[in-house]
Amino acid sequence: MRTHLNTSTTVRNLGILAHVDAGKTTVTERILYATGTTHKRGEVHDGTTVTDYDPQERDRGITIFAAAVSCTWDGHHVNLIDTPGHVDFSDEVERSLRVLDGAVAVFDAVAGVEPQSESVWRQADRHGVPRLVFVNKMDRVGADLDRAVASVQERLHVAALVVQLPIGQEDGFRGAVDLVQMRALVWGDEPDSFAAGPVPDALYEEARGRRRMLEERVAELHPAALEEYCATSELSAATLTAALRDLTRSGEGVVVLCGSAYRNRGVEPLLDAVVSYLPSPVDMPPVRGTRGAAVEERAADPAAPFAALAFKVNATATGRMTCLRVYSGTMRKGDTVLDAGTGRTERIGRILRVQADRHAEVDEAVAGDIVAVVGLKGTRAGSTLCSPQAPLVLEPPKSAAPVVSVAVEAVGSADTGRLSAALARLVEEDPSLVVRTDPETGQTVLSGMGELHLEVAVEKIRRGHGLRIDVGRPRVAYRETVVRGVSGLVYRHVKQEGGAGQFAHVVLDVEPLEGPTDGVGGTGGAGGDCAFEFRSTVVGGRVPQEYARAVEAGCRDALAEGPLGGHPVTGLRVTLTDGATHSKDSSEMAFRAAGRFALREALRAAGMEVLEPVAEVVVTVPDEAVGGVLGDLAARRGRVSGSAARAGTTAVTATVPLAELFGYASRLRSRTQGRGTFTTRPAGHAPVPAAAYRQASAG
Repeated sequence: MRTHLNTSTTVRNLGILAHVDAGKTTVTERILYATGTTHKRGEVHDGTTVTDYDPQERDRGITIFAAAVSCTWDGHHVNLIDTPGHVDFSDEVERSLRVLDGAVAVFDAVAGVEPQSESVWRQADRHGVPRLVFVNKMDRVGADLDRAVASVQERLHVAALVVQLPIGQEDGFRGAVDLVQMRALVWGDEPDSFAAGPVPDALYEEARGRRRMLEERVAELHPAALEEYCATSELSAATLTAALRDLTRSGEGVVVLCGSAYRNRGVEPLLDAVVSYLPSPVDMPPVRGTRGAAVEERAADPAAPFAALAFKVNATATGRMTCLRVYSGTMRKGDTVLDAGTGRTERIGRILRVQADRHAEVDEAVAGDIVAVVGLKGTRAGSTLCSPQAPLVLEPPKSAAPVVSVAVEAVGSADTGRLSAALARLVEEDPSLVVRTDPETGQTVLSGMGELHLEVAVEKIRRGHGLRIDVGRPRVAYRETVVRGVSGLVYRHVKQEGGAGQFAHVVLDVEPLEGPTDGVGGTGGAGGDCAFEFRSTVVGGRVPQEYARAVEAGCRDALAEGPLGGHPVTGLRVTLTDGATHSKDSSEMAFRAAGRFALREALRAAGMEVLEPVAEVVVTVPDEAVGGVLGDLAARRGRVSGSAARAGTTAVTATVPLAELFGYASRLRSRTQGRGTFTTRPAGHAPVPAAAYRQASAG
């Protein structure tokens, strides 16, 4: 059996990114159909798609879990991951982006850049993933490529390089002019009716003008293209293609195509663009990891030492299946590999090429491959697997801190153990879920990224394990922060109980930290999203460096519970200004304890306030319903920041506390006779009014 289709130069590891309902899954289905991977076009509304195979995805009509599929096009092997579009599942997108080399961002031709598509674009920016833009749904009423491109440039701040001119508008959309090759690409009513021909006379002059605009824009950004343009006043198709490839891979520009995936129009040129413009694994910089204290790079070379990153785990009743991106080396069935994080070895059982819920077994995987492995017992999402002779730890995907929690318990006491096992398996599959026991009530608390995220998790337990469980009212994750600092707080930690004692003397300043105090930007610290800075200004060796680091560790320990309500503390800077040691009794343990107790005492003396998570909400409603919606948002403590008219509807943008959005979907439907929709994305944390906090705490 052939173990892998191509070398790394002919592999494309591709993600499909977009806002919910922009058409990601339909684009994926049409790619699978166009490449001959499937022989029937799956439809989201019929529940027949390949990648949305989970029963909940088919019931809800949305993508919940990132699904990997493989296909071939023009001699290239494409590993494709269809990612969720709903904000509650942004962690699935984060883990996928960590292992991708390129992406297609799908935008609605009517709505343009929507809030969640903007969020996933920023996620891709952080990972340095080159992108193409596919403006979908060109057959919709109100579709406008130029307006969608303008929103890309305005909201994403990127040079949009439009390489197509639509042929026909709205329901009459039937193809596009390829501005690079100056040819017409036209589709009929049948799925396989794609044909290329000359540019229609009626569009020729406009196409020439747009080609000239494209040449000028590319020449501004690309030195080699500028040289040719200055010499000949135009760019050849070969030069233009090479420049577009360079600009895409460097992130200086983004190629824009258009089509209607539902009507099977525009998919073949999109695949050609994926092959032409997006990078292969060998075009990407070598992956960087740590080997002890040293930083080491590994190129995408099958002969190099093996290194791979686990980015997804499916724990089923029949066993665990782990999805891996192989960055270097070769992995064969039966190999023994090292989990670099735990130091344990694992044996590779079966290696599978994944087609969502279907699999094809192969004998090996090489650098650049994305495959699934059966047989790994302890590997988690984010673990590095590598050669035992050449260990390397790769940076794992970052998980945001959960913002919503519910209490869960089994209806029957006999099922308590089964519920614990089900929750453990759930967290193993989705690291953005957190399970803990409330120390006051003894309840099991499940925390996640949003109301829908927790609904899906609970339903998965009910369906997958046949458990009857009760679920408490959702609660948001509060934070505490410093608004008024304290200076010169002195704390002496002295213990003498026979034998060696403990002595540590520290003096701390505590002040508010300007800047983000939430997980939106991915800051690190206690609680996963805590903005915290520590510095030492002690001179003269009064507190040695190793003891200063111990004080910092103790301060981080103290951030777990604030003085107001026991919530994690964020947004502060601690400065160690002075201290003293004892020749015999001082130790790192003593200074860590001093740091912990000193900061707790400082927080009690400081001015503190409670923060609550807030979300940016975009509510789209008929014009006649705007007044009622604005009043309802105000009642939910929302702050309206703008509105925009869109063909008989108005899109209202507001910032609303997350706690006030529970149940908002049904309320909006009732106010707008089912015609209103809304989307959300995290917008950080904001101070919560005392009355609202007291009411939430009492509830």
